[in-house]
Amino acid sequence: MNKVFCKKYKKELDALIQAPIPGPKGEEIQLNFSQKAWNEWISLQTMLINEKHLDLSLKENRKWLNEQMSLFLNNEDYEKPSGFIPQQ
Repeated sequence: MNKVFCKKYKKELDALIQAPIPGPKGEEIQLNFSQKAWNEWISLQTMLINEKHLDLSLKENRKWLNEQMSLFLNNEDYEKPSGFIPQQ
């Protein structure tokens, strides 16, 4: 499997096989983040959508979720579901 220097974990990890979302943002994610970081984002995203009852047909909800994705991947202060305990 190909490797990538993951900006989230600051080390070389398994790369994404393909861009996880279409367009330039997806290409940027593929080049700069690992499969591990993306899998963890998908898990957190699912919790956020469910807990906040987000309707993704609404543009403001999609925008908020994309902002949370960027914060999470870049190790900034992102929204955490209540009771969330990050993996050690």
